Amino acid sequence: MKLTWQSKLVLLAVLPFAAVGVVLQTPWWAAQSASVAVWTVGLSLLLGLVVLKLRAATPAGAATGAVITASLMFSTVTFPYRPWHTALVPVLAVSLLAYIATRLGRAQKERLGTAEKRQGRTASQVAANLGVAALVSGESVQSWLTHTHWFMRATLAPMPLFAVGLAALSEAAADTVSSEVGQVMGGRPRMITTLRAVEPGTDGAISLVGTLAGVVAAGIVALAGTLALRGDFDLFWISCAGGVFGLVFDSLLGATLEQRGWLNNDAVNFLSTASAAAFALGVLAILPHS
Repeated sequence: MKLTWQSKLVLLAVLPFAAVGVVLQTPWWAAQSASVAVWTVGLSLLLGLVVLKLRAATPAGAATGAVITASLMFSTVTFPYRPWHTALVPVLAVSLLAYIATRLGRAQKERLGTAEKRQGRTASQVAANLGVAALVSGESVQSWLTHTHWFMRATLAPMPLFAVGLAALSEAAADTVSSEVGQVMGGRPRMITTLRAVEPGTDGAISLVGTLAGVVAAGIVALAGTLALRGDFDLFWISCAGGVFGLVFDSLLGATLEQRGWLNNDAVNFLSTASAAAFALGVLAILPHS
C-alpha cells in the first residue's frame, strides 16, 4: 500500500497556504518596496528553473519549490533589504546538499533499488521537506507565537522565531544527506529500535557514517540561515539541535509506523520536519527570555 492519500494531504496542507501568501504579498510588496517583490519572485522562479534543468524535481515539484521559496523569502524580509539576508540562503543550502547527496554513488543505489527517480522529486516530496518551514514562518503563525510571549528571544535575529523554520529546514537536509550517504558509505546499517543489522535503504535503519553526515548537514543549513539572517549563536544551536532531533525522530517513525505500512515516506518527512520545529519551539519556551 503506497498510501498516496497521505502525499496528497501533505501537498494540500502546504501548497495552498504558501501560494495564497505569495499571491497576496507580491502586489503588497510591489507597492511598498518594489525591489522586495522583484527579487523574491525572480529568484524563486530562477531557482525553480535551475532545479528543473538539473532534473532534481519534476515540473510540479520545481513549481512547488519556487512557491515555498518565495513564501519563505517574503516571511524573512528585513531592512535594509538584501535578498541574501532572507531564507533564500538556507533553502539554497538544503537544495544543494540534497542534490549532491542524491547523486553520490548513484550507480550503487540503483543496484540496491534505492536511487531517487531520475525525473527528480515530486511536488508532494518537496512539500514534505520544505512545507513545515513555510507554515511556521508565515506571518499569521509568527504573529500568534510572538503574542503568546512564550517563545520570544529578541537576540536571535531580526525575526526571532525563524529558529523554528530553520530547524525544519535543517532536518530536511539532515534526513536526505544521512540516508543518501549512509547507503553508499555507511556499510551494513542497523535498525534504530533493535540494532539488528539490515539491508541498506531499510526504513528506520541508521549507520554511524550516515548519521554523522546528517548532523553535519543540519549544521551547514543552520549556519547558513544564521549568517543570512544575521542571528547569534542561539539561533544556530537551537535550529541545528532541532534538525538533529528531527533526524532521530524520522528514523523512529521509519522503524515503526512506516515499517508497518501506516505512514508513507512523505508523511514521515513532513512529521519529522514538524518535530524539529516543535523541538525548537520547546527550547525557546524554556530558555530565559530577553
